[in-house]
Amino acid sequence: MSTPDKFSEIRPYDEGEVQEAIKELLADRQFRHVLKAQVPFLPLCLTTGLIRLLTLGIKSPTQLQKRLMRPIVNYARRKTTDGVTFQGTPLPPTDGNYLFLSNHRDIVLDSAFLSILLLNAGHSTTCEIAIGDNLLIHPWIRTFVRLNKAFIVRRSLSPREMFKSSQLMSEYIHYAIVKKPDNVWIAQREGRAKDSNDRTQEAVLKMLAMGGDLRELNIVPLAISYEYDPCDYLKAAEFQLKRDNPAWRKSTKDDLTSMATGIMGQKGRVAYHTAPCINAWLDEYAELPPAQFYEAVAKRIDRDIHRRYCLFPGNYVALDLLEGTRTHADHYTPDDEERFTAYLAGQLAKIDIPDKDEPYLRERILTMYANPVRNHLAACKPDAVRS
Repeated sequence: MSTPDKFSEIRPYDEGEVQEAIKELLADRQFRHVLKAQVPFLPLCLTTGLIRLLTLGIKSPTQLQKRLMRPIVNYARRKTTDGVTFQGTPLPPTDGNYLFLSNHRDIVLDSAFLSILLLNAGHSTTCEIAIGDNLLIHPWIRTFVRLNKAFIVRRSLSPREMFKSSQLMSEYIHYAIVKKPDNVWIAQREGRAKDSNDRTQEAVLKMLAMGGDLRELNIVPLAISYEYDPCDYLKAAEFQLKRDNPAWRKSTKDDLTSMATGIMGQKGRVAYHTAPCINAWLDEYAELPPAQFYEAVAKRIDRDIHRRYCLFPGNYVALDLLEGTRTHADHYTPDDEERFTAYLAGQLAKIDIPDKDEPYLRERILTMYANPVRNHLAACKPDAVRS
């Protein structure tokens, strides 16, 4: 199926465009430099030749992911995690396609791990993913992500341009799920919650509704939990830099550092947990005025996600260290506490910024690990909305 022309500026590559895009990618000087850095022990001509051989005959991005990217993501899983699990409400491949709306921990791997988990669960396709154009700082990156089923979210627009861009993106998401059909992954908010206090932005839900009925998207709330966030020290540094200079902004180099650290850094255990599709309860809010409707749905999705966090000993250690108590000591052992405090010291030691404020930075990292516990406990209270 050929995608309508109106989506040409934001969509992934269609079938029939993949081989030309691979050829373009392998000819890009910067991409070749990246390849050489990743496999310095092989001549570049051998590396590119191997990629050409492995991608021979591939016609669609999904085929590319199954043949080439699946082994690469599995390598990252083995190298940087202590296992990635997938549990929750069964999502039968025969029941159509889904929009996974999730909290956001890693720029690249959140969606990459999900795609592999879906294939392992018997689904025939992976996920199209939303990615901000602020990360597409080189032409080869744009080509690479479009080959990997990314559609482009435009940032830094005027209000009028933003409205048009949101309308187009929403229409594309509806098209991808209903017409292609394919799955879609999208974060619950723009960017990552640097303090792990995950909240669904109502604006995201409003955007999704611009292109049609929310029900046809089969929205599935998804909780993603990392035992360790390899970017935690980078986020803490950003907090202090922003505190000390409100005009401070991340650079292109900072974005690349975050991407590389997130992919190759150690994550410990990683868990994905799906909630029921929101179609099961969406009608409960149908009579509310629009503003109240989106607020109520966002809060319900948040509760669904918070309840399904996988909490690790370090999360509880962080909360007790932050609050100066041992309230949650039954969730960790002395060895767990020693391991996490050693990890914390190691991450703080990596931070190299002017006027380094270690107590503040320590509080910021502890908060990142404590907030999932706080949110989970609040969501599991008896008076919380049931799902």
